[in-house]
Amino acid sequence: MEGEDRRRRARSFLIGSVVGAGAALATARRRRAVLARRSVRNQTPAGLAAFEGAPCFEELVEELAASAREPQA
Repeated sequence: MEGEDRRRRARSFLIGSVVGAGAALATARRRRAVLARRSVRNQTPAGLAAFEGAPCFEELVEELAASAREPQA
């Protein structure tokens, strides 16, 4: 009985170790994916800053500047 109990506990320990290692690897992989998404998100401008380099925005700024220089009647 003592040997059988010892084998059962060793088997349980080994299975738990394999499952735990798999969970640790999956967590590390997910963590890397989250960090990669955050890095991409931090490189792109948010809100109106995303449109400041667009040609249509630059044209609008030029039009507004030109209309501000013109004397109003």
